[in-house]
Amino acid sequence: MKSLISTFIICCTLSSFAQNPTAKDILEKSINYHDPNNNWKDYNGEFTVVMTTPNAAKRTSNIKINLPKEYFSVTAKRDTITTTYTINKGKCEMRYNGKVVDSTKAELKNMSCDRATLYKNYYTYLYGLPMKLTDAGTNLSNKVEKKTFKGKNYLVIKVTYDESVGSDVWYFYFDPTTYAMEIYQFFKTDENGKEQKDTGEYILLSEEAVVNSIVMPKVRAWYYNKDDNYLGTDTLVED
Repeated sequence: MKSLISTFIICCTLSSFAQNPTAKDILEKSINYHDPNNNWKDYNGEFTVVMTTPNAAKRTSNIKINLPKEYFSVTAKRDTITTTYTINKGKCEMRYNGKVVDSTKAELKNMSCDRATLYKNYYTYLYGLPMKLTDAGTNLSNKVEKKTFKGKNYLVIKVTYDESVGSDVWYFYFDPTTYAMEIYQFFKTDENGKEQKDTGEYILLSEEAVVNSIVMPKVRAWYYNKDDNYLGTDTLVED
């Protein structure tokens, strides 16, 4: 009898999850899909991203991230120009065509340590998803939405951030079977914190690449929310 009761409870629990998963449930399953060995927290590796945009030359960026040692570096080449931004335990260094530049010379070349920080946050956030959604200051909505986007059904989590982190509102779209993250979308907010629906962008993720045992999207295509206008594509190049 106890065995039958236990089986019944398990079945009911699984059925309840299938019908009404929480945002935390979905995030945990997505992290298990993308980072099954829990490698992101100790990530130390590098990868290359090629950015293509309409009416502009491609940009090839080599990114190095060592989270335990608080190290980040990105070397980007476009046409004949190569720039390198490095942040090592909070210390910033910039290079232009291989030569170190100080803040004054960097400013003349439209470079700055603020931009270095921007690149660090950009690459560690986007390529650290969905694991980065467990960071402090990240607020998951309790409600899980079911949406259809470009003909496919998704489970969607709404995410906001503490004021010290950011003011944009993000939506993350997960495959309802595998829990792979396939789309994310963000909107700007007004002075009252209300979403402005004619702002922001959505990013379509396709194909996959395994980097340090982490399943990362290989292709990210960016579009404006307001008119679906195409902005560009980041493609992760496997060595």
